[in-house]
Amino acid sequence: MTRRFLILLVVLIFFALRCYPQNINNDDKLRDIVGQNGQVEVTIPYTDNKALDNLTRNVSILSVRNKIVSISLSPLTVEWFILQKYDYVITKKTDNKGVISALDINQAMEWDKYPTYSQYDSIMQSFKILYPALCHLDTIGTSVNGKLVLTLKISDNIGTDEDEPEVFYSSTMHGDETGGFVLMLRLADYLLKNYNLNSRVKNLVDNLEIWINPLANPDGTYRTGNTISSPTRFNANGVDLNRNFPDPFQPLEIQQKENRDMIKFMRKHNFVISANFHSGSEVVNYPWDRWFSKLHADDSWFNSISRAYADTVHVYSGPAYMNELDNGVTRGAAWYIIYGGRQDFVTYELQGREVTIELDDQLITPVAQLSLLWQNNWRSLIGYLENALYGIHGLVRNASTSAPVLAKVFISGHDKDSSQVYSDILTGSFVRLLAPGSWNLTFSATGYHDTTVSNIIVASGLRTDIIVNMVPIINNIDTTNPEAPILYPNPATTELSAVLPERIMGNISIRIFNQAGTIFSDYITEAIQGVPVKIDVKRLSGGIYSVVFTNTFTKNSCRGRFIVIK
Repeated sequence: MTRRFLILLVVLIFFALRCYPQNINNDDKLRDIVGQNGQVEVTIPYTDNKALDNLTRNVSILSVRNKIVSISLSPLTVEWFILQKYDYVITKKTDNKGVISALDINQAMEWDKYPTYSQYDSIMQSFKILYPALCHLDTIGTSVNGKLVLTLKISDNIGTDEDEPEVFYSSTMHGDETGGFVLMLRLADYLLKNYNLNSRVKNLVDNLEIWINPLANPDGTYRTGNTISSPTRFNANGVDLNRNFPDPFQPLEIQQKENRDMIKFMRKHNFVISANFHSGSEVVNYPWDRWFSKLHADDSWFNSISRAYADTVHVYSGPAYMNELDNGVTRGAAWYIIYGGRQDFVTYELQGREVTIELDDQLITPVAQLSLLWQNNWRSLIGYLENALYGIHGLVRNASTSAPVLAKVFISGHDKDSSQVYSDILTGSFVRLLAPGSWNLTFSATGYHDTTVSNIIVASGLRTDIIVNMVPIINNIDTTNPEAPILYPNPATTELSAVLPERIMGNISIRIFNQAGTIFSDYITEAIQGVPVKIDVKRLSGGIYSVVFTNTFTKNSCRGRFIVIK
């Protein structure tokens, strides 16, 4: 082997070694980036809706713009994506230089720096200390890594659970979408400071119970420690929390702890209206996210409140802000379909009314733009909450005793897909938010004759109050042989007793459903005359359920409704 050949061989090996890192294939780069950062963003060409539907069932789509699909991959989804052999491009990692942490709590509360996690906790504590008559600090739950998921209640008479509509703002369930986090803290500060200075704020605080959760995914935002340095969309398990809520027609394998806690909290409070805040686009997104071919029964109302939010923003911002899709408004599935999203869960399963508000086309809002984000949005935030003061506010009572009645409140020929609401079992009160017009409301409750109230006028920006007296089908003497089951205690916590009609006696099947129609229990037992049937409800989460009792021989059946409180 000649010396010249040896020199040439050494040179070739040297350059091959130098070039190797640059020639790692894209799949390995994906794995490396996910390993380092907890996520990676890629884009692929849009082909058709069928392919997009398959994609959204398996990974987190960020947006669909100009025939380009943006996707965020986590350690849980990157290998599935690689196996699909998509023609993809890795998106350059977001520059986090705009994330500057406050030096102390005083600087953090100037709202132009990001708080550390410990400062965030101190800020939430300070609201309670500074405004004890208006503010209560609560904990929704804890994250996978044990961080607190905190929420504030702001209302007059803070120590009393008043019969007022409850409303809810929640932000940053995607941990790297940070603008809403500071926006919610600043909103709480604004409401508390201005209670005695601004009549509009005072009206909200006096007539609503306002709940604000600034940070729903603390593990994602503070992934690397006490400061925001390398946040991730996902929780500590690599799961997208906004694809992990129960879907009425899609099985959910494992529900994350943050969402289990959040669902329990939302079931307890029965929010009349709510919103969750994100970044990555600039648009107000309303239901449905999962159905392209069907509209919510109150689609025109959803569009109008979303339009009002965006249009108010346009008055106070530059012309380039919040103008995506239909000038800042979209129905979710018309943009792209997702499954397991929170707004659809709240609207379908809890009979709430929720939208998703995308605040910034940058995932991480630079500190230099935090004040502008506030100036662009604070009036819209106030206006959105005011929707809870409008529509039909009612009280459903027993015509004989004036006791509150748990009733289904629906509009025949209008309501569909779980768009009805229910009166509160403890107070009988309900709120039905509707577009302006004349409406006929029907009230249905176990043990009562259906009642319809006709020609209820709903006007824009006004509240209509009604009282509904429902006539019992049976009186106290008749309860020994009821045509409908008598369920007690109702609400229940661990055990429910049922007094059944005589025609049901014998071997019976008992089936329990949630409001979405999902069956939770189906078993056979015996019903004996004069002996209440005992039903174990310890394993049921808090919420409203239907129970159907059927005689297995005669097929006679009856049904009732009950509430579980945890």
